[in-house]
Amino acid sequence: MSELQTPSVSKSPSSSNAADISIYSYGPFAPAFEYAVDAAQRSILFWDVMRERGNQYHAHLVETAPNVLDYRFEVVIDGRMLPRPVNYGLVRIIPPEGVEVDTARRPFVIVDPRAGHWPGIGGFKADSEIGVAMKAGHPCYLIGFLPNPMPGQTLEDVGRAEAVFLEKVIALHPQAEGKPCVIGNCQAGWAIMMLASVRPELFGPLIIAGSPLSYWDGVHGRNPMRYSGGLLGGSWLTALTSDLGAGKFDGAWLVQNFENLNPANTLWTKQYNLYSKIDTEALRYLGFERYWGGHVNLNAEEIQFIVDQLFVGNNLVAGKIQTSDGEPLDLRKVRSPIVVFCSEGDNITPPPEALGWIPRLYESVDDIRSHEQTIVYSVHQKVGHLGIFVSGGVAQKEYTEFSNNIDLIDVLPPGLYEATFERKGGDTVNPDLVGGEWVMRCEERTLDDIRALGGNDQADDRCFAAAAEFSQINLALYRAFTQPFVRALTNPPMAECMQRLHPIRVPYELFSDANPMMAMLKPMTDWLREHRSPVSPDNPFLVWQQNISKQIIAALDAWRDWRDHFAEQAFFAIYGLPALQAALGIDPTSTQPLRRPAKDSWHRELLRTRLAELKARMAVGGLNAATVRALVYVGRYRGAIDERGFEIVRRLRSEPSIAPRLSLAEFKALLREQFYLLLIDQEAALAAIPKMMPDDAAARQQMLDLIKRVLTACGRLDGEDQARLARITRLFESDASAAGPENVIALSPMKAEIQSKAS
Repeated sequence: MSELQTPSVSKSPSSSNAADISIYSYGPFAPAFEYAVDAAQRSILFWDVMRERGNQYHAHLVETAPNVLDYRFEVVIDGRMLPRPVNYGLVRIIPPEGVEVDTARRPFVIVDPRAGHWPGIGGFKADSEIGVAMKAGHPCYLIGFLPNPMPGQTLEDVGRAEAVFLEKVIALHPQAEGKPCVIGNCQAGWAIMMLASVRPELFGPLIIAGSPLSYWDGVHGRNPMRYSGGLLGGSWLTALTSDLGAGKFDGAWLVQNFENLNPANTLWTKQYNLYSKIDTEALRYLGFERYWGGHVNLNAEEIQFIVDQLFVGNNLVAGKIQTSDGEPLDLRKVRSPIVVFCSEGDNITPPPEALGWIPRLYESVDDIRSHEQTIVYSVHQKVGHLGIFVSGGVAQKEYTEFSNNIDLIDVLPPGLYEATFERKGGDTVNPDLVGGEWVMRCEERTLDDIRALGGNDQADDRCFAAAAEFSQINLALYRAFTQPFVRALTNPPMAECMQRLHPIRVPYELFSDANPMMAMLKPMTDWLREHRSPVSPDNPFLVWQQNISKQIIAALDAWRDWRDHFAEQAFFAIYGLPALQAALGIDPTSTQPLRRPAKDSWHRELLRTRLAELKARMAVGGLNAATVRALVYVGRYRGAIDERGFEIVRRLRSEPSIAPRLSLAEFKALLREQFYLLLIDQEAALAAIPKMMPDDAAARQQMLDLIKRVLTACGRLDGEDQARLARITRLFESDASAAGPENVIALSPMKAEIQSKAS
């Protein structure tokens, strides 16, 4: 026993410690003995952490509203009390001590994904979406859910409930400058996009994090999850699983799909990392398992809609989904700025699935502008799917910048932008204008930049379209010949038993205090922690252990790569058959793009009316309008908007000035109007500036100084920037004769684009 109590063997044999002498008395076997003691201790401690994980799981099961929030909250609306009851609810996050929120700032509403796990991932810890939003002074709310859906609940019911929640948030903040910023994580992202297309008046900027919207798109050799529906024969298996669950779909199956993507992590790395770092890793592991170990249910109608219409059918971007009232869900009707945040390291929602809807919905950036839409995207280089929501580094960088600059995003001129981040340093110009540790810049992009991230060609789309048609046939056959028998043989007790025996749930059941065999671990681990004897880092057996682990990971990765390659080859070999495509009603020789929304006649008429209204306001607006027009004209040549220039505008908006003070909504409307006027007819818009301004030379000069301050906030002007500013200076200092076109490089005109669409 004295050897087991040895705290270390890092001392030399000459040490006076008797325990050390006894270890070195093993001579050449001392490293083996040291490693054996440490391995035995680590094994016992490892299984004790598994026991704690199981206890944590059981404790959550008995809670009425299990969640993983790290904040206190109060319930605002219980969705179960609505006319169409749902298992969702709206809660207000109570700021922790030392954090002050400003009720005049726009609230943030985080919507968590109901994709198999407990709610609260948006506020999992201090460095989280909720945490950084409150640090920026924004009131925060969370839309969460209970483990079991209400009887008869549908996704449309959930959407209507979320509309009620947002109406309540707006009512609670009448003084807020702007509608709520809504963050939709994963599954919640496409859900709030659907709601925003029918209730656009409820939303401020939308942040869609790790959310798939274009379900077919991907890159060959990299995105295998999109083939699953086709290789399993479509959504009939979803219907079977729901029937075996007595009308409920067990979210553990969704979690297992995620786990299957990376067998090395699922079967080995996650557990080995805990075992090898048992002295430091337990708390982090148990914290993560609080979220990952919670499994919620969906109604059969909900999951069937998701699989048929989204994952397999890809009907959202095509505008083929309708509400019960017959209203189509057209994402082009979203009027709020959309921020899409995704990652190259995300194997569940890779960038093509997160961003592929943009070139499918719009023909060009001018088409985006004609729909008065602003889209900002940011692609992280390596963080995984869950890291998008829980990574402290992501929260401190991307989400902090989004929170600090949400008003800038809200007023951006329509178009497509990429948000880039540059760390603030000693050479940063005007660092006092930067809210955090990073400088955010929104740089103009084209649809080719989105396509460069990967996507399907027409041959790929035909294969996925064939899989979608085949899915509907199989589902119809299942419903006609098999479903009645399955439903007749299934009852709620049987469904509950099958749920508890799910392979993901069984370890939580086995390794907990509910198992009498695990009870002996607690006293053993208490003693072990007092007499822990970790192995020295240079122990040869520890090095051997690490090498074995690397070989296991390499073998499992090789199996994964072979499996994914085989799945991809099989998918395209089967659904790429011209005969099968023809039999399913798909022309194998067609060159027409699939799953694109139809042209909108209503939009063409609106565009014609809007164009006439804008032309009539070419010389209207006064000094404020002239100033904003000048800023847009000079600033657009750079192709980027920096947060520092907007910070100057924000500060000046709160100060007395010659021009009337504008609210954020008024400033946004004014900026968009001037942006469109310059796109429609740049020369006419510039020529009208002197006519818009008062005769007061001091007022003109004050606004000209403001223009220069804003434009130089991120650095000095040169080249074309200087030429444009010189032209604006002449316009502000003289009459309309100064509006000549000299020294001007014309922007890409939108006038012909708008007029062609309007006609």
